[in-house]
Amino acid sequence: MPQQPPIRSIPARPSRPDASMSLITNVMDHSLDDGYAEAAARKRAAGESGMPRTLKARLGLAVGLVLAALVVTVGAAQARVAAPVVAKERQELIDRIDRETAAADTLEGNVDKLRGDVSARQREALRHSGGNAQADLVGILAGATDVHGPGVKLVVDDAKEATTGGSGNPRETSGFSDTGRVRDRDMQRVVNGLWQSGAEAVSINGQRLTALSAIRAAGDAILVDNKPLVPPYTVLAVGDGKRLSTGFQNSPDGLYLHALQDNYGIRTAISVESDIRLPAAPSVIVRTAQPSTEKGTS
Repeated sequence: MPQQPPIRSIPARPSRPDASMSLITNVMDHSLDDGYAEAAARKRAAGESGMPRTLKARLGLAVGLVLAALVVTVGAAQARVAAPVVAKERQELIDRIDRETAAADTLEGNVDKLRGDVSARQREALRHSGGNAQADLVGILAGATDVHGPGVKLVVDDAKEATTGGSGNPRETSGFSDTGRVRDRDMQRVVNGLWQSGAEAVSINGQRLTALSAIRAAGDAILVDNKPLVPPYTVLAVGDGKRLSTGFQNSPDGLYLHALQDNYGIRTAISVESDIRLPAAPSVIVRTAQPSTEKGTS
């Protein structure tokens, strides 16, 4: 039999350190590149630094620093000088606003006084023309006199979810596109329904309504005779309380208000009151008038 060659063992290769560990160790030991280190060494040996070396350059730097300090000092001085002037102008503006506000208040008081005088003269003219009973009736219907008596109290308010957000005021959250908001046409129908149901006098949030009153919208507010109202809207109506309440709730306008409550969450509450007091309208302006030339018949 042929002889097999002897099997020789292959010596194991010596182990080598991990290459990645060597690279990390080198970076940690030599974090600064050798070129940068040599350049810094040469710079230190030559006596170079970041400061100017020549006298001219140093003088230029000093002059620049002095100018900067001078600008800052002058600006501070001007601010101190101007501060009293600004404060004086501000106080003068405040005093002017106070004077104009006081003058406006005085004029408003004079207007109210003249309106009261005009209303008194109108009532006096009515008494002389047709007797006290007729004058009182005309004054009540025209809103020229304050009235009190039995009636109903109707409160209409926006939907509860329409008052969330902002500061709690629905006027600051969304416009009239929100179906949970009470609109001017809603209040128009409420007032017209009360008149048709037998109301003798009506007011909204203390604003007496007359034949010349207007309920409309301006922006996000409901206006009554150009005065903005804030919900809830309290409607007071003088008349036969029970009959007025029943008639209004069964009227088309009352059913319309009930539909708003069911469909859009508008809150309403109506109650019969034994005594309601309504103020007179601020002024009753006669747009056109002609003196009567007919003689009365006996």
